Amino acid sequence: MKKNRILISLFSIASLLLMSCAQNGTASTVSQDVRLDDEPVAFADSSASSSARDNTPACLVPAASGKTTYGNSLALIDASNTSEGYIMVNYKGSNPKVKLQITGSDGVTYTYSLHGGYETFPLSAGSGSYKAAVYENVTGNQYSTAFSQTFTAQITNTFGPYLYPNQYVNFNDKSQVVTEAVQLAANCDTDLDVVTKVYNYVTTNITYDHDKATNVQSGYTPDVDKILASGTGICLDYSAVMASMLRSQGIPTRLEVGYAGTAYHAWISTHITDIGWVNGIIQFDGTSWSLMDPTFAANSSESSLKSFIGNGSNYKTKYVY
Repeated sequence: MKKNRILISLFSIASLLLMSCAQNGTASTVSQDVRLDDEPVAFADSSASSSARDNTPACLVPAASGKTTYGNSLALIDASNTSEGYIMVNYKGSNPKVKLQITGSDGVTYTYSLHGGYETFPLSAGSGSYKAAVYENVTGNQYSTAFSQTFTAQITNTFGPYLYPNQYVNFNDKSQVVTEAVQLAANCDTDLDVVTKVYNYVTTNITYDHDKATNVQSGYTPDVDKILASGTGICLDYSAVMASMLRSQGIPTRLEVGYAGTAYHAWISTHITDIGWVNGIIQFDGTSWSLMDPTFAANSSESSLKSFIGNGSNYKTKYVY
């Protein structure tokens, strides 16, 4: 009986509370439509990928770790990371005009300008013997040897030369080209999607600079962020921007220099998982590849491009960066 009194009392109190709330207008059983907006997540990144592919930048950082070095008072060659496919060279002298030459086992000699401080250079010939020599200008085109060294490279990361930044494809995790690549890759499911997005972006947003092409000096290297900001460039600039974006997304990319017909030109090739190296990048129609480089794509009609490119015989690679 006591238990029943308690239950009745509790029911009575609850009834009185509900009646009181209704009378005061603070509760209602009448259905009303209300708008309930989702609260944003404070740390959400609008560039985060909603796709199966991770678009987080993969900017490799070359290092002069000092484990294997050669040099003298004028120049220092750090060969500590030849297994990754690169060396770093530091010119320590005061000559304003200094060159570096690297010759691999394929007999191809690459010539670079040195600017002081450590700079990164790819071992494009793959595993084997190399000679690296630093030259100081004497007068005109005459140079004297500041330092020379032969060494052997056993490259275990075969994609290393085409993933790390270097003097021609120069970027880091703070570069605007890297930020732009993250945005472009945000909704991509495959590397192929990224290549296509980057390709379309570069060819749409960069126009050919004819004045620069006429006046460019030997030893010129692209500043990819300046090119992106200006929206103009020469063939080397197109290729460097695209290569930087793709490498920052973990896609091995070769910047290639050589002859397109009789013109000295630059283009790129990429390595796509399950496909392999796609030479003379790119146009993909959903089923097959067409050989195309970014400069011609932006400045030529489709018919003239197909006529020129043909089976690829118009492209002769001389250097690979």
